[in-house]
Amino acid sequence: MADMAWEVKCREEDMKQRALENERHAIDDARRSVDEKAQQLKVLANQSALIAGFSMVVLVESQIPENINSVVLTFFGLIVAITIALMLVSTLNSTYILVAILRYDCVERSVPFDVFWRRRCEADWKVALRAFSVGVPSFMIVVALVAWVSFWNHQSLYYSASVVTAISLMLTIYWFANTHRKWGDFLLMSEARILTRGMSFAAASKSGSSEGDHSSVDLRDSLQLSSLAIGELSESEMKLKK
Repeated sequence: MADMAWEVKCREEDMKQRALENERHAIDDARRSVDEKAQQLKVLANQSALIAGFSMVVLVESQIPENINSVVLTFFGLIVAITIALMLVSTLNSTYILVAILRYDCVERSVPFDVFWRRRCEADWKVALRAFSVGVPSFMIVVALVAWVSFWNHQSLYYSASVVTAISLMLTIYWFANTHRKWGDFLLMSEARILTRGMSFAAASKSGSSEGDHSSVDLRDSLQLSSLAIGELSESEMKLKK
């Protein structure tokens, strides 16, 4: 009887310890999630505010010639205002979301953080990110228009302004063709993960494979077994979901 009572007591203490460890892991996971989102919001808010500030400086400090074409001047003012507005939307949304998630109680967790993010923050996050994505090429148009405004009375107006316009156009094309195309949709997905698989699996596969499998193993080695997984969950996350 004494042994059975001792085993029951040990089992109860073990269950309490496991429950305490699970609670600590849950708190740590919530804090990591909050910190991850906070870092993303800080980066977006800082970059948006920086571009908005540059656009405002361009509008205030530009020397406007008196004989400038009214269409060019109107278009210049319009694009600058659009750029500032887009970046302000991105900055303000990111700032308010950041304040909101920093008030999330990681200990009590009356609502799981991922649920809180999807219901209260994700829509505004997407608005901020889309505003930033549109504001970047808009800022490049501002750079091109500044050249036309600044060089308006110069003899080499068309040559100088055309060079700046061409560079701005090439950067805008690169933005849409590569950067935004590659990362835009990925960053908008709440379940997106970047999964990097270790090289130990590659070494084991290479040692156990035949010569006919060397090509596939070399291909995995060249890719470093890294993949951009859209909505893919790791094995441990799948267990937690269950």
